[in-house]
Amino acid sequence: PQRELLVDYHGGLADAKKKLLRMIGDPATRYREDPVRIIRVVRFAAKLGFEIEAKTRSPIKEMAALLDNVPQSRTFDEMIKLLQTGHALASIEELRKQGLHRGVFPVLDVALDEAPRHDGREKFVQMALADTDRRVGEGKPVAPSFMLSCMLWHDVLDRWQKLKAGGEAPFPALQQAVDRVFDARIGDISGRGKLGADMREIWMMQPRFERRTGNAPLALVGQPRFRAGFDFLRLRAEAGELDPALAAWWEDFSLAGDDERARLMQAMREHA
Repeated sequence: PQRELLVDYHGGLADAKKKLLRMIGDPATRYREDPVRIIRVVRFAAKLGFEIEAKTRSPIKEMAALLDNVPQSRTFDEMIKLLQTGHALASIEELRKQGLHRGVFPVLDVALDEAPRHDGREKFVQMALADTDRRVGEGKPVAPSFMLSCMLWHDVLDRWQKLKAGGEAPFPALQQAVDRVFDARIGDISGRGKLGADMREIWMMQPRFERRTGNAPLALVGQPRFRAGFDFLRLRAEAGELDPALAAWWEDFSLAGDDERARLMQAMREHA
């Protein structure tokens, strides 16, 4: 700093100007030392908008199997980081580009699945990731629980509908669907703590939005996680999964004073 000299042993400044991401040392050796570096290469490339240098890129696909030896809790944490950079959509695309689009993250398989679907999940997940990117870009907080709730929602929804069709009551059916999805996609990795509890609350809140008479609206809007549940409902409406009028009603109700809330509930009773 006294002589104002930049000592650049690895040509990093030149690479930065070329928007090139290069591993220091032999890439294959570095990946063997810590396979999580494979995920970090993808994250940095997506976040910075850099290209991965050829020698850094070439061993990735063949060495991806080393990630199987990494504790699931660590890969789960890396996945969360990947999706909260503000460049979640770019990260997903970079994973696909590097051949890491299946099997690395069981939770992400739903977003990276290239098989054609007709249940609206691809659109819903893309909208959720875009919403996360927007919030990060605006400096707003993002919750992993909300993002993961969006990514796994159609798994829950599919099981929920099948259980209801089989004669199960709506709330017990939803509870069973949530449990099955956790077992299939999350297991014991972070899914049984606060993150899992928040995800369950967001999902279990959804049928409660259908009840807009009696004391139900006041009880729901007073829930600590109401805003997350409502944002989830709003996203479902924007994706065409339910009537946008339902989300609009709850938006008005949540922002209204006591008199306006009473009027909105009275209008619902008369409509019913």
